[in-house]
Amino acid sequence: MAGLQENKPALEALGAKIIAASVDGPDKIAEAAPDVTYPIATGVTEEQANAMGAWWGKHPRGMIIQPSEFIIRQDGTVVHSMYASGPVGRMNPPDIVLLLEFMEKQAR
Repeated sequence: MAGLQENKPALEALGAKIIAASVDGPDKIAEAAPDVTYPIATGVTEEQANAMGAWWGKHPRGMIIQPSEFIIRQDGTVVHSMYASGPVGRMNPPDIVLLLEFMEKQAR
């Protein structure tokens, strides 16, 4: 979350919005990500995770949304996604900026 926050100005300059979701409650999110200024949905249920296209799976803490990241166009088309079953395999925020810059250049 901190990496996305650090790259938020560059992402916003490209017209991107960051939105996050977590099974954790607001208190835990406030503790884990006190400086995050983008919206974070809290208390996400399995049904909601499924509706987002996220992968719901087992974790030592119980059932959670496994890391799932999406780049979505304004029309709702998913243009890139990444799923991880653990702490490895997440999008690197500076790479997201590079990807969006590349996609913008390709669109011109």
